[in-house]
Amino acid sequence: MFDPDIAPSGTLLGLLQRGRGDGTLHALAAPRAEALAALHHCVLHDPRHDWQIENRSLYYARLHLELDGGLDEIEQHLFHPGDLIDTAEERTGLALAVLGHLASYGREDALQLLRRYAAAGGNWTWALDELALRDDDAALRALGGPVLARFPRTPEGEAELAAAVRDAFEPRPWRLWADSTEDPACAARLRAAREQGCFDRWQRQLRPTGPRPGWSVREVLDWAQQGLDQHPSQPRHAAAARCLTAVAGPEDRPEIVAAAVGGPDGARCTALRFLAEQQDPEAFDLLDAAAASPSSVVAEAAIASFERMRSMAALERARGWAHRTDAVGTAAAGMLACRGGRGDSERVLAALRRTVRTEGADAGELWSLVDGTGRLSIACAAPVLRHIYRETSSSHLRGRAARALAATDPGFAAGFAVECLWDCEESTRELAARHAAIGDTRVVEQLRRLAADPAEEAEVQTAVRSRIGPDMPAV
Repeated sequence: MFDPDIAPSGTLLGLLQRGRGDGTLHALAAPRAEALAALHHCVLHDPRHDWQIENRSLYYARLHLELDGGLDEIEQHLFHPGDLIDTAEERTGLALAVLGHLASYGREDALQLLRRYAAAGGNWTWALDELALRDDDAALRALGGPVLARFPRTPEGEAELAAAVRDAFEPRPWRLWADSTEDPACAARLRAAREQGCFDRWQRQLRPTGPRPGWSVREVLDWAQQGLDQHPSQPRHAAAARCLTAVAGPEDRPEIVAAAVGGPDGARCTALRFLAEQQDPEAFDLLDAAAASPSSVVAEAAIASFERMRSMAALERARGWAHRTDAVGTAAAGMLACRGGRGDSERVLAALRRTVRTEGADAGELWSLVDGTGRLSIACAAPVLRHIYRETSSSHLRGRAARALAATDPGFAAGFAVECLWDCEESTRELAARHAAIGDTRVVEQLRRLAADPAEEAEVQTAVRSRIGPDMPAV
């Protein structure tokens, strides 16, 4: 993830970057050149905080079609001289996904551009996946030569080819090439690569990497520490805590508590998680102390272990901690938002307001708090939720805010729900399809459009069809 430069929410560019439905509506009302400039800025400079979970491609492709935009800017971006140097998926992935949707809508120029990029571009695997979903067999077979030419006939090249075949998101092109009779040598090479990929997966499954039966508590804690030392970004304390569950007995508790108090980071994280899952009477105090540790690994593990607790004792402790302004207080408020009762509404609302005021509308802690306001139907939270909806740059958090508004704001159906019909996230469009007031002619038009769009998600179309009937007003 990275921190993109997001324009203010009141501007056309800011609306489009956020993927808001109002972005499409404002773009269609703006001068075409201005709208296309803002759209191309978004497509060529991915505005998402997390491009792996947030949707924008269908949203931008639909607007591109509405504006009858050309592909010159996207072509220049894809075939920039730096493309073969900066091969990060984030640089070209959004543009390629937009081209894929445009190709699905019948844009032959988008299909041709994808083919060219798959043959010569740096992020060719993404382009190939887009084509695998949309192109015909003959065109895909023609790409076999350029793609295979990327892999020299050396041991290293063959290993890279086997990895590419093994990890392909869409295997269809590789199967076509492996079954081709036009070039038997290349087909045999690809069949060998597929077999090697299968063998690699089999080897990984057989390779012993974890604890063995008969390990002691000390050996499990050492294994957890070894994992943190070798791979700091991939700690194994969660797996190690599960192992402790299998090997630890009552007589081992003093050793585990000692590790939770002052052991090395990997062992300490493992012990804290184990004690939290076992609902140990000392767990709360140990987690509270660990959350203030100068080690970010220990502090984060302590908070995560507390958040996973499901006992009534954990809820009671959360009620006592929710007023705090540190990470423990935030986690406690989040627990009450997810599992608390109506009596916890004031605590959740206070935490929501405090977080927006101090951290802004993009704070990660808001996700559970926003969900909680909707779950607890905290009506007086609606003004804060509307602010989050407008200002957040996360389309997922905006969708959660919309869901909470549907449960707390009587004006949602005639207000934000209408805009949400054009939102970039399918879950938000589905919510809007179920709630938007039919009296607005724009709602009727958009519902019919979504029902007829082959690119729309099935869940959205199901929600749309539940609203469309003989009594729906004509447009």
